[in-house]
Amino acid sequence: MLTRRLVVCLDVQGGRVVKGVQFESLRDVGDPVALAVRYEREGADEIVFLDISASAEARATLLDVARRTAERLFVPLTIGGGVRTADDVGRALRAGADKVSINSAAVATPEILTESAYRYGAQCVVASIDAKRDGDRWRVYVKGGKVPTELDAVAWACECVRRGAGEILLTSIDRDGARTGYDLPLTRAIADAVCVPVVASGGAGEARHVVDAITEGGADAALVAGILHDGVTTVRALKAAMQAAALPVRVTV
Repeated sequence: MLTRRLVVCLDVQGGRVVKGVQFESLRDVGDPVALAVRYEREGADEIVFLDISASAEARATLLDVARRTAERLFVPLTIGGGVRTADDVGRALRAGADKVSINSAAVATPEILTESAYRYGAQCVVASIDAKRDGDRWRVYVKGGKVPTELDAVAWACECVRRGAGEILLTSIDRDGARTGYDLPLTRAIADAVCVPVVASGGAGEARHVVDAITEGGADAALVAGILHDGVTTVRALKAAMQAAALPVRVTV
């Protein structure tokens, strides 16, 4: 079995890390570079920076943060938010990112996935999907989880992979920041439908939730944020729980 990953997400706005509930009520929680280095030291397998402002000025700020972070980070770094073209992907990679997350732009222009995968490799291209339950399915939302589309999340995930995405970053809007556990049916539906790694996001409240995302949800990795920023738990504690559940994990000293 492949090593299962614990991914730490830092939502960045104006050069600072912020956190909210269901993409609202944002609060400042610290410096992105310092937090990334701290979480890596504690055993995080990957760091994700998401620019939640998505303006041209904010993207420039995020790229500067990425450069400064990449100089000190040894685990993979993913950045996303406001990525609209394959050239934007290239700029992010040159700034030090290992992977680039694409969300709204992929919905508007799916060719960005194909072009980016062709130019830089599928391993660099992450299709970020924000989904919310709608009856017996999950609807894809864009623009920071605020604007609904007509896309079915499972079908869209398959289309993203067909177009070149090498990974799916899947966020449940219903669970985001609620700390009641990941949306396991959503995660399982997409994990079963695609042949690339799926990162579960939205809802982590305790170590058991992280384990469940992998063992029951079928995710390859679990993304956490608020419970670390607020000191509810630590990366070390979460990794220990994963190891105790017999999941293969990268062990750090």
